Amino acid sequence: MNRYPLWKYIVIVVALLIGGIYTIPNFFGEAPAVQISAGKATVKIDLTTQERVAQLLTQANIENKGIQFERAGNNGTIKIRLSSTDNQLKAKDVLQKAFNPDSNDPSYVVALNLISNTPAWLSSMGAMPMYLGLDLRGGVHFLLQVDMRGALQKKLESLATDTRTQLREKSLRHNGIERQNDQIAVRFPKQEDASAARQLLNKNLPDLDFNVEKSSDGFKLVGKFKESALKEVQENAVKQNITTLHNRVNELGVAEPVIQQQGQDRIIVQLPGVQDTARAKDIIGRTATLESRLADPVKTYLLSGEVAPPGADVFRTGDGRQVVFKRSVIFSGDRITSASAGFDSNQRPAVNITLDSAGGRVMQEITRENIGKPMGMILFEKGRGEVLTVATIQSEFGAKFQITGQSSTESANDLALLLRAGSLAAPMEIIEERTIGPSLGADNIAKGFNSVIYGFCAIAIFMMAYYLLFGFFSVIALAVNLFLLVAILSMLQATLTLPGIAAMALALGMAIDSNVLINERIREELRAGATPQAAIATGFERAWGTILDSNITTLIAGVALLAFGSGPVRGFAVVHSLGILTSMFSAVFFARGLANLWYGRQKKLQKISIGQVWRPTE
Repeated sequence: MNRYPLWKYIVIVVALLIGGIYTIPNFFGEAPAVQISAGKATVKIDLTTQERVAQLLTQANIENKGIQFERAGNNGTIKIRLSSTDNQLKAKDVLQKAFNPDSNDPSYVVALNLISNTPAWLSSMGAMPMYLGLDLRGGVHFLLQVDMRGALQKKLESLATDTRTQLREKSLRHNGIERQNDQIAVRFPKQEDASAARQLLNKNLPDLDFNVEKSSDGFKLVGKFKESALKEVQENAVKQNITTLHNRVNELGVAEPVIQQQGQDRIIVQLPGVQDTARAKDIIGRTATLESRLADPVKTYLLSGEVAPPGADVFRTGDGRQVVFKRSVIFSGDRITSASAGFDSNQRPAVNITLDSAGGRVMQEITRENIGKPMGMILFEKGRGEVLTVATIQSEFGAKFQITGQSSTESANDLALLLRAGSLAAPMEIIEERTIGPSLGADNIAKGFNSVIYGFCAIAIFMMAYYLLFGFFSVIALAVNLFLLVAILSMLQATLTLPGIAAMALALGMAIDSNVLINERIREELRAGATPQAAIATGFERAWGTILDSNITTLIAGVALLAFGSGPVRGFAVVHSLGILTSMFSAVFFARGLANLWYGRQKKLQKISIGQVWRPTE
């Protein structure tokens, strides 16, 4: 009646074994470290950089406990584990001076960090500690304001280019296109031309509403943003900026960065584990914009001491060469819909690029008129432009084309990654910054876990005093519940925050409630005159329906918090929902396994230790 088959005990043992493997890494703590990342999108970090780091530390007599290279996208990150915070600061100073001789134009981000002390054999099995949120681990918090007017101006500039292309294709003569505040104005000598242009543009440019107005020198066609288009531009600006920030920050290896929208025009960026605010600003500043321009066909490269022709811009390549470009922009990064590395017809590395329809029309027009002339890609970071590639236009093409001339497949992959990352749809500025030190985070961890431990001990004392041996079974099941909850959070690599610790404490109270229902149900069966073995079996079986109903209703509330909440609320909801699932396993399946193991083989069982059973008097 009260015997588990062997496979159920095997399930329990396997669950405990897996739980142990994934829980243990959380007890090894973290070591002070220095992290080296690319400060520019064109800077490459690889194993050669790792060897240079080792040499610099050896020359400075700074002992390290390990240097690891981690792949992040198509680039890498180097983390140096150190024995103390003093060595951490010394190592940072040495590496900062060596890798960034020009402090005004740093090529690398050298930042303080913390990395896990988990042994290699556990890491090789995928067993890693939970990520800790900003409030527990420390780090930096930024609130960014998106310049919506800048987003509108950038969109208006793109629409002005589209307007010029549309009028040229239909051979509609005009006296110039200009941007006036948040609108486009096209001047025409004749009203008939203005009316024809109005019909054409209202049909092909749905974001603007064009109307003909009388002007001093003829007629003026004025295009203004529609309300729906205005709202869409602002929403897309925030979304694209968030996507670009994700692409850039994720390449730096920051553990579980939080990048999310707040309100209509603000973005929150949280970088746990990063203690250097200045370096964190460098990380945020890596958001780049991309432009394609025609290079000067006569004098493409400048020699040392030469002056650029008037009306041209000069930008440097990665190897220091100066390239002369025209000032007009063919397309920017927001026109790129996809970019992937591949090979050209001669099996040489190339990058395949696809533009949106508007970008494709402009590209077709430009390439038709400039076959045999050079065109380049320029990446702008922190106001400085760097040439990624210069290629010769071989033939007319539109929305889909290839960039050739890459030195290797790896460099083609790197360029494709940069192109995919896109550009900011609008400029941003930091309006709030906050640093949470690791000592404050450690204090929050101590207080949070102390509350869980004290709550667990109080529950354990009450249960064992009131239900005796069955109370002890309940306490063991409660410990297993907490054990499995931490293991699952570690397996999922979830981020634990203070609200998550609060959810753990709540999960203890909800989990023990299931055991109270089971124990009281067994007592009721004993009062009704059932034998101890029958009371145990009936108690677990009949309590199960009540436990399932109560947990499902609570789980629905947790899923609602997860679906509609954000930030700390979602963190609470994740731990809360997982705690409900683990409590159903531990309170029913595991606790009954203990009871069956202890009492199941006693055929003539006369009494069980479940506290005083109050029998009704006759």
